[in-house]
Amino acid sequence: MTIYIKELRQAFKSLCIWKASIAFMMLVCILLFPEMKGEMDSVSDMFANMGGFSAAFGMDKLSFGELMGFYGIECGNILGIGGGFFAALAGISVLANEEKERTAEFLLTHPVSRFSVITQKLLSVLTQIIVLNLVVVGVSLISAAAIGENFEMKEFILMHFAFLLMQLEISCICFGISAFIKRGSIGIGLGLALALYFMNIVCNISEQAEFPALYAASIAR
Repeated sequence: MTIYIKELRQAFKSLCIWKASIAFMMLVCILLFPEMKGEMDSVSDMFANMGGFSAAFGMDKLSFGELMGFYGIECGNILGIGGGFFAALAGISVLANEEKERTAEFLLTHPVSRFSVITQKLLSVLTQIIVLNLVVVGVSLISAAAIGENFEMKEFILMHFAFLLMQLEISCICFGISAFIKRGSIGIGLGLALALYFMNIVCNISEQAEFPALYAASIAR
């Protein structure tokens, strides 16, 4: 597990920055909820009647006036975009960096199989994603308790499980792509995550777009 530990150490700083940034933004959103709660009923009615725009972001199914609805829309978009970007960057760079920095030949001279190298690198990516989501879930629950609110736990768990699956899908796709590229990996990863996010928006608006947006559909709330 030497390569696995090495990858986690190398990614530690990046993981800390991403999880701190996403968790902080979600913390701020939740702490703002009590100030906005009284105004949200009228806002919910307005957004629910905006046709395609409401469907694109799930505002026709969730209520701004309830913590779970507010969390699903506001914090859900933060986690959807931020978590997707992190998963794409983690997956796309883990193999491509070996080619870019010309360290692949050195690594493969060690008494370790290629299968073991790839498996340990993939496990390090999946570990980072799970850690990110655990931190976000913990911060969300603590923030809700701080404002005296409670989540509907079934919906809360299902939502975060959907986001976790989405991030794992993106990271695995990017991980596979990274085996075939040497340069420009970051741009490809971010572009893929952004494309899937917008495909999900299109999927929410039109049922005819559901099949092309298969991998993005897990972002839907």
